[in-house]
Amino acid sequence: MRELNAIHLNGLRAVEAAGRLGSLASAAEELGVTAGAVSQQITKTEAQLGRTLFERTARGLVATDFGRLFLARLSNAFGELADAVASARRRDESVLTISVAPVFAARWLVYRLNRFAERHPDIRLRIDATTTLVNLDTSDVDVGIRVGSGDWPGVHAELLLEQEIFPVCSPSMATDLLVPADILKLSAVIDGHSMFTWEAWFKEAGLSGSEMTVRHTFNEASLALDAAIAGQGVMLAWQTLAGYAVTEGSLVAPFGIRAKTGFGHYFVCSRSRRESKAAVAFKRWVRDEVEEGMRLLNAKVASYLGN
Repeated sequence: MRELNAIHLNGLRAVEAAGRLGSLASAAEELGVTAGAVSQQITKTEAQLGRTLFERTARGLVATDFGRLFLARLSNAFGELADAVASARRRDESVLTISVAPVFAARWLVYRLNRFAERHPDIRLRIDATTTLVNLDTSDVDVGIRVGSGDWPGVHAELLLEQEIFPVCSPSMATDLLVPADILKLSAVIDGHSMFTWEAWFKEAGLSGSEMTVRHTFNEASLALDAAIAGQGVMLAWQTLAGYAVTEGSLVAPFGIRAKTGFGHYFVCSRSRRESKAAVAFKRWVRDEVEEGMRLLNAKVASYLGN
């Protein structure tokens, strides 16, 4: 351990981050400093080690032969440190804290929690239903599920499901919907916080420039969905919001036309903390459930259109 006394820990952190992330800018973002500061720390560390870790090229830093071996061991060492810090912060290893939007928790997750418990009886979930983008490096959240473009700073994001939108309404309201243009006869219930408009679906359906008559506007997507179930209007929904209601028959997706929004559902986690086995198990289970949910939704829509 005495060898470490001659090397500054911040310099080793800068070396490891730059090597792992591939650029000074990315390392600076993760460490909360400037790219110039990272470069200086790397230079100081190389001087302290007496070895060159990176070649400076027009394309950026390229690890030397020695640097690649050194970085591999350094990353493993910092991974162990991160796990040690995480274990001190977590009170109960059997509890997995999940951060999801309230609408995802209410309309997708709660229906399926029994199946997770059956597959993983040794893992207890703590659901943090919030739209706040928590700091995954400092909070006790293990895994988050967010909807967006996947480019949130400071997190590792993995695509779960591309978001597609489509109209849904009660079975009674769908009776006279034979072609897409018929939907213009109905009133719409609107999610006032939606990241997209009806025009996205109209373009896909060949109705670009059309407008819906708005009956009610809600500040929460789940309330708009309840209004659609109650027959108060047609809603522009997406798979994880309306899939269960369509599959169960309380809503109908009257056309087989879906439009991509450019957004998606993403798993997000900290870049600096290793994933626990519980987190990996949860993500695998969610992917299985999403795949099965989409299979059931597609089958239900196909059955309706075939009648």
